[in-house]
Amino acid sequence: MTDLPEQTDRVATGPDGNPSGPVPSGAPVPSGPATLASPPESAREIFGAEQLRLAVRYAGLLASEGLLRGLIGPREVPRLWERHLLNCAVLGELVPDGATVLDVGSGAGLPGLVLAVARPDLSVILVEPLARRTAFLVEAVSVLGLTARVDVLRGRAEELRRDFPDGAAPVVTARAVAPLDRLAGWCLPLVEPGGRLLAMKGDSAGAEITEHRAAVIRSGGGDPVLRRCGERWLDPPTTVVEIERSAPVPGAGGRRRSERGDRGRPRSSRRTRG
Repeated sequence: MTDLPEQTDRVATGPDGNPSGPVPSGAPVPSGPATLASPPESAREIFGAEQLRLAVRYAGLLASEGLLRGLIGPREVPRLWERHLLNCAVLGELVPDGATVLDVGSGAGLPGLVLAVARPDLSVILVEPLARRTAFLVEAVSVLGLTARVDVLRGRAEELRRDFPDGAAPVVTARAVAPLDRLAGWCLPLVEPGGRLLAMKGDSAGAEITEHRAAVIRSGGGDPVLRRCGERWLDPPTTVVEIERSAPVPGAGGRRRSERGDRGRPRSSRRTRG
């Protein structure tokens, strides 16, 4: 879940006032009713020249279909780059090469889809409980040509832990999903032993660590560490709470790792591909 406005129940409409359907792969991205700024110079350094072209396409999807479907608000469109895309992309500083990343509460794809755009070496699993959001994510993954290494799962973190007591991925990410104590309880069971939960937080991160350190440790995590990402480019930089899964999680049990699908990815009847 991101810090973007909550999805509404209104029917999405296109520029002509008619209901909008899926975004076809390869279709031109509509301009959208709000002004999307050009990427700042720092975006080229953060994404790289080749990946920046893909990031621009994703920004266009957010500013058009994402806005029409209520995944972002009009006020967010002019600041998509600084507040959202770059803010999420620099999280990659904490992600090892070639890792599988499971993004809990992906919403419009922040940070999981941004990481997939910025880092071609990563495999990414986007986990989102709301059907309207997963529909957008599936379409975006297809339009961006990322179906070979990005999966979309409709569901909640609590549902996945039943099938994967040994964790589902070495890196689990979340952006503004919940307070640290609840987030650790939901997400640490999905982190492979020795892996890490990367929780994107705001100014209250230090206070949350102080308040919820004991709950995090009870959930199987190590001592939470405050990280700053993107200090070269962002002011303020992205604040991340990094938690290693250092102990068994309470209530773990179930199938063994050998019963997983290919590449250790979660198997789900609600798994969708672009």
